Amino acid sequence: MRRLVFSFAAVTHLLLLDQIVKVYAVQRLKGAPPVEVLPFFNLAYVENRGCAWGMFQGQVWPLAVFAMIAFAFLVWKRKSVFPSGAWGWIAEHLLYAGILGNLIDRLYYRFVVDMFDFHWGVHHFPCFNVADACITVSAGILIAFSIFSKGAQSKSESVT
Repeated sequence: MRRLVFSFAAVTHLLLLDQIVKVYAVQRLKGAPPVEVLPFFNLAYVENRGCAWGMFQGQVWPLAVFAMIAFAFLVWKRKSVFPSGAWGWIAEHLLYAGILGNLIDRLYYRFVVDMFDFHWGVHHFPCFNVADACITVSAGILIAFSIFSKGAQSKSESVT
């Protein structure tokens, strides 16, 4: 029970951060020019009606349904998807928060609010939000864990 409460609190806090930043973007950045924070980073209001890098534009309901199915699958198969230990726990909860954060936007706004705009001169990386960052960090942890655990596994197999 304690693990469940801690998990719920972690995901809730990440979701709150995501939603607070998005409300700020809607209230302060919508209709305004981008705000330069650093020479390579702006805060800008963007309505993403697709998914990663603007793919599947206008497909709100299919993307929302996919998110719900993906979330349910991850919760159901969590022991086989996420590695045990602290890094697996972090990746799991970052992924849950990211999926739910963007799902809330799709259901409430019918698009995802993005605001973090990294650029180099006129070349812009696709705008993203806290939920996207959670998903990306989670994926990075899972990929790194997969690479390093396979390397450790193959070393132990070659010794025997």
